[in-house]
Amino acid sequence: MFAQMTNGLDFHAKALVLRAERQRVIASNIANADTPGYAARDLDFKEAMSEASGSPQLSGSGTTNSRHIPLTGATGGAPRLAYVAQTQPSMDGNSVDLDRERANFVDNSVRYESTLRFINSQSKTLLSAITGQ
Repeated sequence: MFAQMTNGLDFHAKALVLRAERQRVIASNIANADTPGYAARDLDFKEAMSEASGSPQLSGSGTTNSRHIPLTGATGGAPRLAYVAQTQPSMDGNSVDLDRERANFVDNSVRYESTLRFINSQSKTLLSAITGQ
């Protein structure tokens, strides 16, 4: 019974970890905005979340049946980072678009904060239910 009550918390805890990882990747892109030849990376949150929660997916390396053969090169637990399509070509080969990265940083920060608030709210609700208040 307790496992059923905490399933929602587990889901949001995984989301929080992935949001923190995406924030780290975006911050790395911003920090390397002036590095010649740097290729911007990003984390596909939807794909990473479906992998973390164990739900079937139909993308590249995922399998929808336990008897399917996974594609080679699939990573075990770490989310896969993809290269970001270059929108503003530069002479030095750097693919970081600072405007896009700043917008992604703010968007991810807001989503991280909302996930954290949801976890806090759900924890308080569980605590009040346990104590009988």
